[in-house]
Amino acid sequence: MEAQDRDAVVYPDSDGEPMADNTLQFEWIVTLKENLDAVMPCFVGGDLLWYPVQGDPKERRAPDVLVALGRPKGHRGSYKQWEEGGESPDVVMEVLSPKNTLPEMIAKLRFYERHGAREFYVVDPDNELLQVWIRGDGDDLSLIETNGSFTSPALGITFVLKDGLSVRHADGSPFLTFGQLKAQRDTLAAERDAAAAERDAAAAERDAAAAERDAAAAERDAAAAERERLADRLRALGIDPDEV
Repeated sequence: MEAQDRDAVVYPDSDGEPMADNTLQFEWIVTLKENLDAVMPCFVGGDLLWYPVQGDPKERRAPDVLVALGRPKGHRGSYKQWEEGGESPDVVMEVLSPKNTLPEMIAKLRFYERHGAREFYVVDPDNELLQVWIRGDGDDLSLIETNGSFTSPALGITFVLKDGLSVRHADGSPFLTFGQLKAQRDTLAAERDAAAAERDAAAAERDAAAAERDAAAAERDAAAAERERLADRLRALGIDPDEV
C-alpha cells in the first residue's frame, strides 16, 4: 500500500464495545490501570485500541490494560504502533466477565503473541483466578504456573492468590480501589485532625498554665508592692518595719 493510501486509512478510536459488562470487572480494570499509571514512568492505557499494522485498521484489539515501557505518558485516541517507534505494548491484561468466551480469549492470546507483547495476564475476579502468559526464548507466549502468586518480570507487581485475588506493588503495598483510596485519605485526614486537636488542646493547657503562673506572679508582685508601701508608711512614722 502506498504511503498516501496508508495516510488516508481511518483508525477508529472506539470499537463500539462497552468497557466492562459489570461493576466488578469495571472496578478491576480501573484499579489495575490507575495503580499502574500512578507508579510507572511509562505509558499505561485502559480499554485502548491497539493498531499494530499501519494500513490495516481491522487488525486491532483493545486490551483492558496495556503498558508500553518505552513510551512516554500522554493522552492517545488509540495506540498506533508505527507512531510509537514501532514498539508494541510490553504487558497486556484482560479482566474477564461472564460474557467472555474461550475462542475470544484464544484469539486475543494469538493477537498479543503475534504482535510482540511480552506478558499477558487474564484476571478472573468472579472466580478469583489468574492466568499468566510469558514470552520465552522463542516467539510464543507460554502459560506459567503461578503457585499461589506471580511477580511480573516487567512491572515488578505481584498477583497474590491467597484469601482471594489481590495485587501488590513492588514495595508490598496493595493496589487500592478509588473507594479504598478515599477511605484511606479520610482516615488520614481524621487522624491529622485528631492530632491537630490534641496539639491545640495541649497548647491551650500550656497557655492556661502560663496564664496561672503569670497571675500568681502578678499576685506575688502586688503583695510585695503592698508590703513595701506599708514598710514606707511605718518608716515615715519612725517605726522600723523590720522590728514590727
